Amino acid sequence: MTTPIPATPRRRRPPGIGPRCRVPPKTARRDTGSVTVELALAVLLLTPLVFLIIGAFHLGRAVIDVNSAAAAASRAASLSRTASTATTAADNAATANLAGRCARLHVTVDTSNFHRGGTVTVTVACTVTTGDLIGGGPGSLTPIASSTSPLDVYSNITP
Repeated sequence: MTTPIPATPRRRRPPGIGPRCRVPPKTARRDTGSVTVELALAVLLLTPLVFLIIGAFHLGRAVIDVNSAAAAASRAASLSRTASTATTAADNAATANLAGRCARLHVTVDTSNFHRGGTVTVTVACTVTTGDLIGGGPGSLTPIASSTSPLDVYSNITP
């Protein structure tokens, strides 16, 4: 025979707490509007961080574009037959790759080792203004990239 488990007495909730409560508890009255203030402060503090990330993205993209232009320019110069046409080809390739992105573009072509099996080195410097970035601050940044390409051993190169 089993003995029945005695029922636990029901506890009464204090007034103002419970599903049928019409008056909110006193603690809820003290916290009114705190989430709104916290959200407003979070938005104010995170907005400059978003602008900083966007600015860093644009500047990083400028550096990548200059590296790409230097590689394309050195490749174009290495396909030329003479040193003078190599300089022209490198300048044209860098200008085409960075069209509209630079305030000033400076391309330097080193053809001192321009012979069969030699190399040609191109250095590209592109001045990017930072006024168009978010925040509109004055100033500029000049990423510089250099790339070296080998010359073909079997081509007809005239120094």
